[in-house]
Amino acid sequence: MRAIWKGAVAFGLVNVPVKLYAATGEHEVPLHQVHKKDGGRIRYRKVCSIEDEPVEYSEIAKGYETDDGQLVVLTDEDLDQLPLATEREIEVIEFVPADQVDPILLAKTYYLEPDRTAAKPYALLREALTSTDRMAVVKVALRQRESMAVLRVRDDVICLQTLLWPDEVREADFPILDQDVTVKPQELAMASSLVESLAGDFDPSGFEDRYRAALEQVIEAKVSSGRTQAVPQAEEVGEGGQPAGEVVDLLAALQRSVEKARGGGGGSAASSGTGSDTAADEEPAKKAPARKSSSRAKAAAADDEDKPAKKPAATRSRAKKADAEPAEDKAADEKPARTRRKRAS
Repeated sequence: MRAIWKGAVAFGLVNVPVKLYAATGEHEVPLHQVHKKDGGRIRYRKVCSIEDEPVEYSEIAKGYETDDGQLVVLTDEDLDQLPLATEREIEVIEFVPADQVDPILLAKTYYLEPDRTAAKPYALLREALTSTDRMAVVKVALRQRESMAVLRVRDDVICLQTLLWPDEVREADFPILDQDVTVKPQELAMASSLVESLAGDFDPSGFEDRYRAALEQVIEAKVSSGRTQAVPQAEEVGEGGQPAGEVVDLLAALQRSVEKARGGGGGSAASSGTGSDTAADEEPAKKAPARKSSSRAKAAAADDEDKPAKKPAATRSRAKKADAEPAEDKAADEKPARTRRKRAS
């Protein structure tokens, strides 16, 4: 076990250095909320209700809302000024009979381990509590909160058990309990007989969490039969909120589309005799605005993905692009075209 607190028990002139350990721990099958469709983990983010944006932990403060709807924001500086019991001391207030501590007040239990040099005063306090059948009422500061607690003995260990404050226990207000109910002696005798028939010494080891055991069997059966799936990994998000992998694929598709358009279906410019055509296409592309160039590239990518790029289709595509270009871009395309006709003649 790992100590979660270090301090000392102080009663009278006796000081017992101790370490605090959690004495209990609930055993639950760890289940997560996942998306039925793909198994993705459901996350909970701290989001501002005004901006609808995630908030960093360093930007979070504590707030109190008044009855008339006003908000009081408390900073760390405000909380640091509050009076708090000494954080490293367990102060004994009084010793009370054990049967006077109402079990409804009992909360979380911790073990107290003595320091190496405090074995004797630790044993002295333990024997004093046992021989007098009393508990020590103490105050202690745990997790930035002052708590009332008791020291009691369990086997050879002194336990610190935190208590609820009196105003944290609700009153049982049930009007039906105020009615006069008559219990016949025969009924009381029968109920007492039933109690005696079920009487025994309490042994918690004889009980088990049947729900947890059944749940573990269901999980084991699914694992044994192979009804499992790999834990999905969240995709890395790139610019614009798009997954980074999709951005890379899109760039690669555009690059392949440009290469196909320039190479006439994958062939080189020299072998197909389209070198001048490529030069003519590149010059208007440089003059055209960036927005139009982007749209032409996307259009080319879409055409190439739907069907193979053939030379006649590429020619028609360049003709359509020429119709959409400004007047100065058309003039730039006409000169290479006249040069090709002269070569052909």
